[in-house]
Amino acid sequence: MKKYQARLGLFLTVFILLGVQIEAGSKNRSGTAGAQELLIPVGSGGTAMAGANVAGIFGIEAVEWNIAGLARIKGTGEAMFSHATWLDGIGVSYFGVASSFGGKNVFGITFKSLDFGDIPVTTMEATSGTGEMYSPSFINIAFLFARSMTDRISFGFDFKIVSETIMRVGATGAVIDAGVQYASSENGIRLGASLKNLGLNMIFTGSDLEEFVDPFGTEPGTPTEPRRITLQDFEMPTTLELGVSYGPVNIGPAKILLSGSFLNNNFYFDEYRFGVQANVLDMLYLRSGLAIGYDPEPYGKDGVQDTADDNADKQFEYSTEEFIWGPSFGFGINLSKLTGLGLSIDYAYRTAEYFDGVSWLTIKVAF
Repeated sequence: MKKYQARLGLFLTVFILLGVQIEAGSKNRSGTAGAQELLIPVGSGGTAMAGANVAGIFGIEAVEWNIAGLARIKGTGEAMFSHATWLDGIGVSYFGVASSFGGKNVFGITFKSLDFGDIPVTTMEATSGTGEMYSPSFINIAFLFARSMTDRISFGFDFKIVSETIMRVGATGAVIDAGVQYASSENGIRLGASLKNLGLNMIFTGSDLEEFVDPFGTEPGTPTEPRRITLQDFEMPTTLELGVSYGPVNIGPAKILLSGSFLNNNFYFDEYRFGVQANVLDMLYLRSGLAIGYDPEPYGKDGVQDTADDNADKQFEYSTEEFIWGPSFGFGINLSKLTGLGLSIDYAYRTAEYFDGVSWLTIKVAF
């Protein structure tokens, strides 16, 4: 078993070191993938660390970053509710619950929905609105499984149903996430890998894509004919993230956890993520993080700079016009010692260029 663990650790280490060479992601593919709600993060702990804690995160919140961490839930189970105020006031609500039922296998389910508010219905004739309102419905439901193979190795995966509806047009698809974590020791180096949103293409269909038109070249009064608009299908926003963490390291009354990861995004900037967490007396958690966008093709595939774009030659970006994200901060309070209920509350805030910052509030309960 020790030989197996050593080989797995070496395997993950090599992949993390080679991660900087992955060049599938590029900002030139921005906007070509669908189901972007899958990329909206949930949970305050991970987001406060800019998502860097792929290797060290555990519990129900690990489902968002590396589902392998779900295998190390507290007690026999955990439940979590999180709400975020996303860009331009979009509300993101998330609920998850998982339990080991006293064994090594952990099962769970999560639910995520977006609230766009009421949007006026407009037509070509009523460009200012018809007086009607509508609200898109974007929902994700995931079924979870994770297991600790040994005290050092854990893995997990989930099956996620994706549903998007806009008035009388909708699309449904499915993706899977998978992850693995390896710990060299209890308070040492941890390695992690997470593959997310791997699935088949989605396509929108519905009655709003059907219309009646006058046949071309016919006389006035000719009966109209039905026509159906066929849309192009779209790919899922698949990502691969490789991470390493170290700690927690005791520094006086605090325990420090350092994390870093490389995210390969097929449809946007790749990212280098860095995060730090300070745990004070096992009650107060202070967190911060930064993600830096990385474009492996700053000049495009032809190697020629776009002279109309002054930023075309920038390979690393943060808080810019193209990669809007800046630093993130957060804190958490573990109320278990005070209430005996396994209750914790976390908050996170992330800055964004040209927008108000994004905030998350999360409540977790261990049982």
